[in-house]
Amino acid sequence: MGKNSIVMVKQVPDTANISGQVMRDDGTVNRAKLPAIFNHEDRVALELALRIKDQEGGKITAITMGPPRASDILRECLYMGADEAILISDRKFAGADTLATSYVLSEAIKKIGHYDFIFAGRQAIDGDTAQVGPQTAEKLNIPQITYVEEILETTSKTVKVKRKIDGGFEILESTLPVLMTVLKDACFPRPFKAKRLMAYKNAKTLMELESLTEENSLLYIDRLKEEHIAKNLYIQTLTMDDLQLDITRCGIHGSPTKVHKVESVVLAGGNHETIPPTKEGMANLVAELMDNHILG
Repeated sequence: MGKNSIVMVKQVPDTANISGQVMRDDGTVNRAKLPAIFNHEDRVALELALRIKDQEGGKITAITMGPPRASDILRECLYMGADEAILISDRKFAGADTLATSYVLSEAIKKIGHYDFIFAGRQAIDGDTAQVGPQTAEKLNIPQITYVEEILETTSKTVKVKRKIDGGFEILESTLPVLMTVLKDACFPRPFKAKRLMAYKNAKTLMELESLTEENSLLYIDRLKEEHIAKNLYIQTLTMDDLQLDITRCGIHGSPTKVHKVESVVLAGGNHETIPPTKEGMANLVAELMDNHILG
């Protein structure tokens, strides 16, 4: 019998290309002002899940919490080899910090159920907090292993991994189910499979199907949904009502932390001086460095 994995993925703003007014007055990021990309460490986490599936079988469910356009990375998960993709989306989730996000994700995972592993990237490039994975494990009351570099061995009840620490590594063993956060260098994600890309390029969420019916009066939403479900091309969307969540723990209302400011820091060089490659030139350079208290 195979092992089932849930992989938490995230569509993140491309923080390397910050432009425009990306901060709102309430301290949240205006993600619409930034191009969106698949968080790299989450892609690596998906690859580890796929390798376990390759060896032992099982099912992989990719989930993401975000706006409707986050369905783009769920299709990418299907192209790589995920069996199912679920979008967790509701306007009431907007402005969520790690505490509120982990609450929603943990409740969604409880609804999905039947998992041996939960994988996530160590952190997302938009927040760099590395908190969502551990907080989700805490809310699910399951073991967690962070900074995973390599999966060494799995049994029917345990997993043994190599975990990076300052100055070296640890070998840890955990019972299942377990949540693991993965480093970006743990492995190299496989490319999209051409057959899967062709098969799943038309995978849609309910909102995307509704957009198609608005553009074409000959299409009916119920029939479209049934057709996509029958072809395994339907990306399920879970809302606050679907998960029966406490609204006071969601979105900006359930988020005690706020982003104060985002800055793009550019390191620029100043004046430069050419030092002649002579003994005198080197002596003058060393003397100047010592006078400026850079050396000595």
